[in-house]
Parts: sequence; C-alpha cells; structure tokens
Amino acid sequence: MKELVLLRHAKSSWDNNLEDRNRPLMEKGVNRIINISKVSKKIFLNTDIIYSSPAIRALSTAIIMASTLNIDFLKINIKEDLYSFDYINIINFIRSIDNKFNRVICVGHNPAFTQVANFLGENELNNLPTAGWIKLKFNESIWKNVNKGKSVVGLPKNILK
Repeated sequence: MKELVLLRHAKSSWDNNLEDRNRPLMEKGVNRIINISKVSKKIFLNTDIIYSSPAIRALSTAIIMASTLNIDFLKINIKEDLYSFDYINIINFIRSIDNKFNRVICVGHNPAFTQVANFLGENELNNLPTAGWIKLKFNESIWKNVNKGKSVVGLPKNILK
C-alpha cells in the first residue's frame, strides 16, 4: 500500500518583481502553514520522504512544515519535475517514485495538484487552496501502478482564513 500527500505551497507574495519560481511566502502564508502543520501532524509525521518543487514558495512551505514538526530536513528532496502546472508531469513523477518509499509528501503547485487529486482520488475537488493538502491511499504496492485511491482532504476551515 502506498500513501501520497499532495501539499500545495502556502500563500505567496506578488509584491516584488521576481520570476515566478523566486516568489517568497507572505507572512500570512508562513502563519498558515505553521498552523496547518500543527493541526495535521498525524498526516505529515512518519513520512518516508518529502519531495518539493524548487520554487521558493514550495521549498519554504516544506521547510516550515518540517521545522514545525521536527522532521529531519534530510527527508526534503528538491525535484525540478514538481515545478510544473501540468498534471500529467506530476502523475509521471509520482509513478516514478522509488518503491522503497511508502509514505510520500509532494509540495507543489496548482492547477496541477488539484487535477492530480481528481485524477488519482475518489473525490472531486474544485480547488486545493494554498497550504491545503490531500492524502491519497492506494492499494497498489508499486508507484508505477497507482490508480484511483481513497482520498482525505485536509482543509480545516478554522485555519484557512
């Protein structure tokens, strides 16, 4: 059985004239991912590996989540393939994950993460908000074969203000 958590990066800033991949998190985004991490610690803890897009907002989200929960930073791996807005690229990445990993977190971007959640999950999700997550549990034991999994969406209303 494989478990995948798709964590959308926290709210980023558009204030500076920076390239997309260099945009930082807003203070609101930092606070939100800290709160989401605390409330969702059972989802994030005991993960085998964390893959993050190289975009500053995604990597910052992964680092803050790991720091908040005392997860070893060595579990964070930057993957260029996750800096994509095309869900097919994300699905191809997921299906290429090393089978030695059973519990995986990917930190990345919309619209791709919402589309992947809808493609691989059982529920229809309109939009995965910033710092929102969805957990997918697959019966398959090989990442290459993952298909429709059972999904749990983490959108605590009292935190996502």
